[in-house]
Formats: sequence, C-alpha cells, structure tokens
Amino acid sequence: MQQSPPPGPIIADRHAVALSQRLAETARGAALAVRAPLLEAFRTEMAVDYKVDLHDIVTVHDRRAEAIIRAYIFEHEPNSSVMGEEGGQTGDGEFHWYVDPIDGTANFARGIAFWCVSVAVVRDGAVLAGAVYDPVADLMFSADLENAELNGKALASRAAGDEKRATLITGYPVARDFRLDGREAALANFGALTETFSTLRRPGSAALSIAHVAAGWADAAAGFGVNAWDVAAATLILKNAGGRYEPLTLGKVAVDAADFMCPGYIATGRGADYPTLERVARSISASRIAKAGQ
Repeated sequence: MQQSPPPGPIIADRHAVALSQRLAETARGAALAVRAPLLEAFRTEMAVDYKVDLHDIVTVHDRRAEAIIRAYIFEHEPNSSVMGEEGGQTGDGEFHWYVDPIDGTANFARGIAFWCVSVAVVRDGAVLAGAVYDPVADLMFSADLENAELNGKALASRAAGDEKRATLITGYPVARDFRLDGREAALANFGALTETFSTLRRPGSAALSIAHVAAGWADAAAGFGVNAWDVAAATLILKNAGGRYEPLTLGKVAVDAADFMCPGYIATGRGADYPTLERVARSISASRIAKAGQ
C-alpha cells in the first residue's frame, strides 16, 4: 500500500523554495480573484445543472469562476497548463495547475457556508504550491515547499491522540458508495466510524475538510471519491502543517500514483492514532481493488 512521506515540511533547495513561494502567491491571487463574484452569487437564487447524477451539481458560477482563475494563472505564469474541474485542460506549459473553482458546489448552491476555492500547481508529479480559500470566512490556507500558512501565519496541525475523543469529517457513504461497496457493507462501515469517533461530520468539501485538519479544527478526514483538483493543494498544506496524508488507490489508479491523483485518502492531524479509521478505510480500498481486478 502506498504511504505518504513522514509529517513535516518537504525539504527542498533554496531555488526550488523560492520558485514555490512565487507560485504560492499566484495560487492565492487566483483564488482571491473570484472572491467578489462568488460572494455576490452566494445565497441568491440560482439554476443548477447536473453532471454524472443528481448528486453531482454544477452552476454557471463554477464555470465563470474557473474562467477567471485560468486567465489569472496564464497572465502571471504563462508557462502553464490548467486542469479545471469544469473546463478540462488548457495549455501545455511546464507548470500544471489543478483548479476547483467551487469545491462544495452543492453547499454553495443551497446557501450552506462550507465551500472553497482550491488551486494547486504541480511539476514532475509533485505539488509545488497550493491554496485553499474559504471566501465566506475569509480564510486563506496556503503552502509552498517549506511552509503552511493560514492568512499569513504559520499553520500547525494537532489532533486528539485517541479516536474515541476525536472528530472525523467524511462524506462516506453516498449513493455511489452503496453501488460500489454494497449498501449493507457501506452502512456497516459508517456504523463502525460513528460508534468509534466522538463526533462525525459530513460538511461536503474535501479540500476544506483537509484544511480544517491542517488547522487542528478537526482531527481527521477521509474520502473515497475525490479528484486531483479537490485535494492537490490540501495535501501539501496538511503535510507542511505536520499532519499525515495516506492516499488510497481504490483500484482506480496505479499503486505508485502521486498521492493527489488517488481517489481515496485518510488525512490525520499530528499526534493522531486512529486504528478503526485506518482499518475501515483500507478495507474499503482493498475491496474495490479486488473488484477492479475481477
């Protein structure tokens, strides 16, 4: 099973750090560029469309915000390509950007204040910098190769040592998980987590959930259906804040895939030791890997 590096900032040479700091500034600027239009639209009446199914919502505001972010990135970093959730890939430059203009669109569309903008940049398969921005609370989580910050101040993850006293954020299970794991098995998994953890929450944004773990506001998060644009920025933020990120392939990607490319994850704060979460999450991944091999 693929494991993430030990907690702590990634060690890099000074040139690489300086480059990542510049890119982090671009990521923050791109996220801030859509603050005003998204806040203006939030909690107004809006039409929604559906992508894969009725659980996968998109709005015109997602598409407009992504266009603004793309333009900002190409203006400030012309040697780029941008992979966005809504518009696919544009450009063929050295720096590969992963953009989710609204992570938590269902919340955004219904007026629930748990959604964010996620922007990350990757080169040679490694995340160099990223930003996760919560416009409603005006919280800017960001990271370069050396640091993780919240609104410009150093970010340090912390977690309850015992899972029985911990808060877990997870969206599992959703209807897709019933189809993939079986309804009985999925509910049994959810029951084990509910009975073990002190508190379990389902707020609805992977990027913002992981950022909350990085900040020490939640102890752990887990997901089983994320995309690179959801988590690329958050993985670096969490690791540099001292947390741990374990990717899960779920039988969808190669075992040596970069962690942000994996569709499943366990994210824990510094000091966490959660055997039930690890057992349940790894068993879900193992089951789906086995099914994928049939």
